[in-house]
Amino acid sequence: MKMITLLFHLICFALLGELSTSLPEDRLLNTSQLEMFVDELHDMPRIQGFHVVNGTPKPKSLTIGMFKKKWKFHRDFPSTPVFAYGASRRTATVPGPTIEALHAIDTYVTWKNHLPSKHILPWDPTIPTAVTKKGVPTVVHLHGGILEPASDGNSNSWFTAGFKEKGPTWSKRTYHYNNNQQPGNLWYHDHAMGLTRVNLLAGLIGAYIIRHPDVEGPLKLPFGHEFDRPLIVFDRSFRKDGRIYMNSTGNNPSIHPQWQPEYFGDAIIVNGKAWPKMKVRRRKYRFRIINASNARFFRFFFSNGLEFIHVASDSSYLGEPVMTNETLLAPSEIADVVVDFSKSKTDEAVLANDAPYPFPSGDPVNESNGKVMKFIIKKKREVDTWRVPKNLIKYPSSNLSTVSHTRYITMYEYTSDVDEPTHLYINGKPYEAPVTETPKEGTSEIWNVINLTKDNHPMHIHLGLFTVLDQTELVKEEEFKECMSKMNDAIKCQVSKYARGKKKEVAAHEKGWKNVYKMMPGYVTKILVRFSYIHSNTSYSFDPTGMPGYVYHCHILDHEDNAMMRPIKVIKREA
Repeated sequence: MKMITLLFHLICFALLGELSTSLPEDRLLNTSQLEMFVDELHDMPRIQGFHVVNGTPKPKSLTIGMFKKKWKFHRDFPSTPVFAYGASRRTATVPGPTIEALHAIDTYVTWKNHLPSKHILPWDPTIPTAVTKKGVPTVVHLHGGILEPASDGNSNSWFTAGFKEKGPTWSKRTYHYNNNQQPGNLWYHDHAMGLTRVNLLAGLIGAYIIRHPDVEGPLKLPFGHEFDRPLIVFDRSFRKDGRIYMNSTGNNPSIHPQWQPEYFGDAIIVNGKAWPKMKVRRRKYRFRIINASNARFFRFFFSNGLEFIHVASDSSYLGEPVMTNETLLAPSEIADVVVDFSKSKTDEAVLANDAPYPFPSGDPVNESNGKVMKFIIKKKREVDTWRVPKNLIKYPSSNLSTVSHTRYITMYEYTSDVDEPTHLYINGKPYEAPVTETPKEGTSEIWNVINLTKDNHPMHIHLGLFTVLDQTELVKEEEFKECMSKMNDAIKCQVSKYARGKKKEVAAHEKGWKNVYKMMPGYVTKILVRFSYIHSNTSYSFDPTGMPGYVYHCHILDHEDNAMMRPIKVIKREA
């Protein structure tokens, strides 16, 4: 009885100020009453991750803090308390500044936690969580970065304000981003154990671009602050007093008082503004679209039929451009596209969304979350100096002859007596169970990802890049599930006997090298994972075998936190 009372008090303390929903200021804001397209799209502050000395780029050290401040998401509702990245509290923004790095030029970042003693959002201590005596734990992961383990932002490498408390795998204050990988799009975000979903909801996200002028310059793609813009898209709900709304009661409150399996908000935010507008000229623009939502998938399309010209996916260029009328983006995926506004037959174009939530079989979009932003297109036509070449950057394709190991990765969801999700595991194991994925440095592996849940899970692998080879539907899925629930062994359950259904073609713009992919429910998705650089076919410029290693996980943050994440330990290849 004493333990129950103690747990009750701990939970009440964690949720202090969030349990009551009856006060007037706590009522939800009705987003349908807000006027759309009234705020200008922000171009987030840009910070160079390098010095130029006598015309030569040199390494640079940055200090970027995390601050609590107020942020204005929309003209017509109050400022919102947020957590924001920035060089100072005054300059901190949501999203944070875009860091622009150069290939092969080192960037060093000291991430400093200036956050208060208590969180601005409710959290749940009954899931695996970084719990401190005082202060909000944070740690920064550079998503898509090919980095030494100590700079990868391991979930247990968290720290509080002033580094007063540190997680069990914390080892350094300054992270080293060597930028030796291929040019492309990355983004940085919080990764603290059990708190990723709430820390990102609070605002801890930002874009990071690795540029390689010698390789990218000849492509003549749209360039410069006006024509090359990151678009960081996410959803939020708000209270009438301006605060971000997050549920304070879980779907299984007797098990997890606060945790719910997915967070969805009705307001769609782009670069820190709800449904912004952007004036554009009748020429080509490049948009690096990052889905920074906790759980929402976006299926983007233009209201006037404009097309997307895909030039890259996640952190890697495609070999050739791919045109589509729509593009489906899971949480944490990046679509790097060119849009040619000279092709528009109208003077306005709304970027819209029609992805159900949860994806793929959830509710249809409504008026609020079905609109993203508006482009106002100038009438005057002009000469366009940008182009999209027929060939982009060709990397070596996946080579099955180099595969050193084959693995089976199974996704499970567990439910309570009332059939509500309680937690999710990969391979039936919690995060802290001994590591089972031990790839050798410089090798490639086949991973057969078996999704036995009803959700589409965007799986993200730290360090390794992968290509999607095959997607095959399971037949007699319930029979296979029953075996797996007992044996948790795909080979013993004869997965080959069940993976015989219809094939799902991989979209052309997703056939390149990825770091996240959408694992469809009831399917086996075969991927080739490479643990070496893709642009040079060489081993890493750092030792990937050190501690604390790496992880892979579902990037629906509510799933990752509870506890759909497993460790990876890279081992040295025999000479």
